[in-house]
Amino acid sequence: MSLHPPSPARVVLLCGPSGSGKSLVAARCGLPVLRLDDFYKEGDDPTLPLVAGNSDIDWDHPASWDADVAVEAITRLCATGSTPVPVYDIALSARTGEETLHIGRTPLFVAEGIFAAEIVTRCRELGVLADALCLSRGPVTTFRRRFLRDLKEGRKSVPFLLRRGWRLMRAERSIVARQVSLGAHPCDLDEALGRLAGAAVGRQGHRRTQTPA
Repeated sequence: MSLHPPSPARVVLLCGPSGSGKSLVAARCGLPVLRLDDFYKEGDDPTLPLVAGNSDIDWDHPASWDADVAVEAITRLCATGSTPVPVYDIALSARTGEETLHIGRTPLFVAEGIFAAEIVTRCRELGVLADALCLSRGPVTTFRRRFLRDLKEGRKSVPFLLRRGWRLMRAERSIVARQVSLGAHPCDLDEALGRLAGAAVGRQGHRRTQTPA
């Protein structure tokens, strides 16, 4: 008896303010992960936006990120199980290479990053969206986690991190509201893990139905 070809994979988009725990959830869920931060533009790109009132690049503005290339990578992963992705060094604000991400025949994967909500509609229209989640842990908690992480990793200078952290702490509620308005479901870490587990079970069950007895 012939077998049906496997159905394409689908993606869970995981967004939230910087420092909200996206990478932690992605690491704990056990699914393959596409890091959307690797699709930032390079620091010498003339289209990069600036923070109003000073000369800092606004790395928290969607225009600092290449949504088209990110969507292309997601759709290729869903269709073929692999895609080339840039290797991005945040401290250098530059792409330092390229690698290939393989998910094989896994029916579900996570794409996480602060701009994930920006592509919810496009992924839904392309038929590759399984779910979209927005993590939120509160402005003070997020500020502390973000600053300690960025300081430890040497992402930017301390003055830059403090300016950015203060700005993002004041803007966090509006950031979450925007991401929810774009189609992401607001949740904490535990709910996000639960929804990811449910989506994985659902997709595995769907994949099994493709094989006749």
